Amino acid sequence: MEKVLECPYFGMCGGCAMLDMEYEAQLEKKNSEVHEILKGAVREPLKEDWYEGIKPAPMPRRYRNKMEYTFGDEYKDGPLALGMHKKRSFHDIITVDTCVLVHSDFNLILRATRDFFSERKTSYFHRKSHEGYLRHLLVRRGVNSAEILVDLVTTTQMETGAERELLEAWKDCLLSLKEKGKLEGSFAGILHTKNDGLADTVRDEGTEVLYGRDHFFESLIGLEFKISPFSFFQTNSAGAELLYETTREYASEVVDITKKKSVIFDLYSGTGTIAQMMSPVADTVVGVEIVEEAVEAAKENAERNGLHNCTFYAGDVMKVVPTLSETPDLIILDPPRDGCHPKALPGIIDFDAPSIVYVSCKVTSLARDLQLLQDRGYRVVRAVAVDEFPLTKHVETVVCLSKGDVKSKKIRVEFSLEDMDTDGFKKGATYNAIRDWIKTKYGYRVTNLNI
Repeated sequence: MEKVLECPYFGMCGGCAMLDMEYEAQLEKKNSEVHEILKGAVREPLKEDWYEGIKPAPMPRRYRNKMEYTFGDEYKDGPLALGMHKKRSFHDIITVDTCVLVHSDFNLILRATRDFFSERKTSYFHRKSHEGYLRHLLVRRGVNSAEILVDLVTTTQMETGAERELLEAWKDCLLSLKEKGKLEGSFAGILHTKNDGLADTVRDEGTEVLYGRDHFFESLIGLEFKISPFSFFQTNSAGAELLYETTREYASEVVDITKKKSVIFDLYSGTGTIAQMMSPVADTVVGVEIVEEAVEAAKENAERNGLHNCTFYAGDVMKVVPTLSETPDLIILDPPRDGCHPKALPGIIDFDAPSIVYVSCKVTSLARDLQLLQDRGYRVVRAVAVDEFPLTKHVETVVCLSKGDVKSKKIRVEFSLEDMDTDGFKKGATYNAIRDWIKTKYGYRVTNLNI
């Protein structure tokens, strides 16, 4: 029997590549692809049953918490459209007001906004002439908090008085959706951002608050996060919780997190979600992220959640890692789609952390990085796929690696207390004191697990 499609735009906008497949078939396809790629990449795993299949998404539909829509027309000189680019088209826009990737509140806001500006014949920004007013509509909605943040992005090509009147009317139009009981969520803020750049991307050249505040809150794995219009945050809240719980489970496989004495590196840390998740079970967590805004958000969110053992550095992992003085017991890698930079990965491996948990959103990049990790003594303990993006071809993969029982350089350090000043050890030597002493005396990095 042919599957009845839930969206009339399937195959046109390119958002749901697997909407024509039953969910079980989607899982089978993704699981098979991940397993085949990893089988060709993994050498001598520490467990015979190292691959654990795929974890299904908690929400196979309406899971996205962010959409970035574009104003335009569906065909040349056609009526105003607001939605996604037509597949393989730079100019044509499809009004995706029945999208199954998002909560119905998204579709209501999109439709109301498109109709509002269409009735007033407001111009959109033409990519060739660089003339027009409307550019993008950014909508974010907390899956757990149900708070909604809407941001209208325009050029400055409108007289100030007319623009003010137009924006006030648009704001009232959106608020009426809630007043009429059509929205399930509640508006945290309605914003207006100016952008006169020529590129077809959202750029903040000044944002004003038309209603409420310039951020909303979302809860994840028991923590609360403040999210602005442009800050990075996982687009699938429920899926992210599953992914991070899996990451923590894999970390506990190789590090005794019950003792809370571990030093953990969270590299490519984004807004610090993984770092903050690991904070309660670690002595120290160090996060490194190249996007400065994300680092500032990580610091603010850690403070908000009362986590004081997290330190975040802004900078390229390749450049920051060599400057870190801490010695990690565990490194968590969550790099972008292209994986770890080939110049960064050797420096990461040089820390000689006993274990690494690698979170990947592109399994082919993961397979490439596994080659160097295994060449340098790491072996795969466990691996699993996590379906964080149902209806699409994308899938996350989590791999746990350990030095295990592979041959590595080991030294035995013996010393006598006879010639040492032991005043500082009356209360017992700390792990940090022992690590520092061995580093100074012998030049070797050791971790808590070696002591």
